[in-house]
Amino acid sequence: MTAFRIAFVNVLISLLYMIPGFILYKSKKAAADHLSTVSAILIYVCSPCMVVSSFLSFEFSLNNLLFMGLFFVVSFIVQLIFLLLLYAIFRKKFNISKYRMLTIGSVLGNCGFFGLPLIKALFPENPEVACYSSIYVISMNLLVFTAGIYCLTQDKKYISVKSALVNPAFLSLSVALPLYLTGGSKFLPSVLVDSINLLGKMTTPMCMFILGIRLATMDFKKLFTNPFVYMICGGKLVIFPLFAYLLVFFLPLPHSFKASILILAATPCASIILNLAEIHGKETEMSANCILLSTILSIFTIPVLALLL
Repeated sequence: MTAFRIAFVNVLISLLYMIPGFILYKSKKAAADHLSTVSAILIYVCSPCMVVSSFLSFEFSLNNLLFMGLFFVVSFIVQLIFLLLLYAIFRKKFNISKYRMLTIGSVLGNCGFFGLPLIKALFPENPEVACYSSIYVISMNLLVFTAGIYCLTQDKKYISVKSALVNPAFLSLSVALPLYLTGGSKFLPSVLVDSINLLGKMTTPMCMFILGIRLATMDFKKLFTNPFVYMICGGKLVIFPLFAYLLVFFLPLPHSFKASILILAATPCASIILNLAEIHGKETEMSANCILLSTILSIFTIPVLALLL
């Protein structure tokens, strides 16, 4: 039951970060019109710093590098397979936006902002899990900035190698990996490392503040009574993590590796979907509904799934 308790407490703490955003909006100290700007800061500044910070805190070894590379491949394949399965099932209905949202919402998760502090709390003696979380973010972003934006905009120009590689997460890897390989954290000024760590730690609170503001703008009846949103949440919070865990369960991999796949796959619908929806002005209501409801429901689903560890 220890895993259940740790998961429950950490998910609850993350949810509590939504309260200030909710209160600020209701007291008219914050406006939803500003969320696109805050979302851009989160995606293009804080999230890359989170990735760099996790690599700076991890000691270099060839064995660690091998498992990080393997985690990238496995996490990407797991997500891609499930995404393609959903696309094959709902391809004939892809002209309807809610089915496109079902496809990406059931796969893309809040694995960085939400998953990183959770996985670190569950495995405090395994520092590699922080890197696994960041690597999952990078592999997921290959899909976010291609299939994800395509599903939001229906613009095929985003299905390209450029879109897959030229994005904040992948660019942050191009900075983090050389620093990791060369032990750059030992040579960088401590004030710079501290600043990167601080900006990285801001991701979870800022993400949840945004969700709190968005929650305050929602019609609660629409949020809790839309059956289709529950279908997306069920896919993301239950079906996909079990599918992902089953794919890696019998492989000869370390426990922390397989556990990270399960927990990171079990995180709520990715807030970056809402961030990008706000930036592109597409499907913001459906995105917000899926992310908010899955985030609220995750306080029940993630602790239960943690019992499998």
